[in-house]
Amino acid sequence: MRGGIQIVYRRADTDPAPRHHPFRTYYPALKADEKQDLNLIWEETMFNYSLKSMALTAVLLSGISAANADVTLRGASMFDEEHAFTKTLREFERLVAENYDGEVSFDLRLNGELGVESDYVTYLNQGVAVDYTILAPSNMAVFSESIPLMDMPFLFRDLEHWNAVLSSDALKPLEEDLREAAGIVIVGYHGGGVRNLASAEPIKNMEELAGHRMRVMGAPIQAQTFSAVGAAPSAIAYNEVYNAIQTGVIAGFENEAASIQNLKFYEVAPHISLTQHTITVRPIVMSAKIFDGLSAELQTAIMEAGAEAGAFGRALESGQDGEKLQAMVDAGQIEVHEFEGREKMLELVQPVQDAYAAELGATELLENVRGM
Repeated sequence: MRGGIQIVYRRADTDPAPRHHPFRTYYPALKADEKQDLNLIWEETMFNYSLKSMALTAVLLSGISAANADVTLRGASMFDEEHAFTKTLREFERLVAENYDGEVSFDLRLNGELGVESDYVTYLNQGVAVDYTILAPSNMAVFSESIPLMDMPFLFRDLEHWNAVLSSDALKPLEEDLREAAGIVIVGYHGGGVRNLASAEPIKNMEELAGHRMRVMGAPIQAQTFSAVGAAPSAIAYNEVYNAIQTGVIAGFENEAASIQNLKFYEVAPHISLTQHTITVRPIVMSAKIFDGLSAELQTAIMEAGAEAGAFGRALESGQDGEKLQAMVDAGQIEVHEFEGREKMLELVQPVQDAYAAELGATELLENVRGM
């Protein structure tokens, strides 16, 4: 140890310093042993400098590599390529790739290969298996009690009201709560299917609805709503509905035309009662854990694509809904029944909505939506 510096010795005479060596240039009168020590100090300094340069270069190169690395996002749909959900996700993918000045690819699994929506919610929360999809708000209620408010029955007067709400920031507080509680980011809004009752036997009025054993989605507001109008609702997993109706566990459920057609529910529930109780809201969502790890440029591209794809999907599904219903009628797969007493249903449901919003501290939000 000399001068506070630990020196690693080597034989300087077998590898003399080059002619341009700074110590030899500026200290020509030094003794041989002093020159050797200075040679060693110089070599250690240059060795440490080289290590630091290599480390800095590695960091810079890794940053460049990360910035330019290909990104693969994993998606899931319970349906085939012809379903409006899948078409909307394909449009979302196209728009992200178009808006992003980098390499991004997509791996979208169809036909329930990765499970059902309740599974997707868990995957999104954990940041595994599924990075993006389209979900019913009720399926996210396990993490966020408030999110089903955006999709509760009888919330929207008509398609114009529904589209106005989804094109505004009215639902922003619900989006923020979902991100914080579930780690799920809403990037756009799909939907537009009109939900009706589908049953094994005709349900044409309030009397026939009384005691009707029907499946509803898992959010409590769904069961509360249908209990208020006299039905006997129960939450059953979506992939068990067909068998539950077929075996008589329940007598029916409620859904939009596209899903009834795509999953062949008409085989066990051929009677459609036009309650028109819900115009669907189906957020396009991403896992916050995945989204937050992406570059700012890709995040921006995703948010822009989500808004555009949502508008595309809403126009697609709302336009197809009546067509799909009529196609099933024409094919002899379903019978459609007018429902008498819808105004009475609205009257019975409004207090339930008010109480639900008050419980969530969302009374102002509900009033804003109703007033639009």
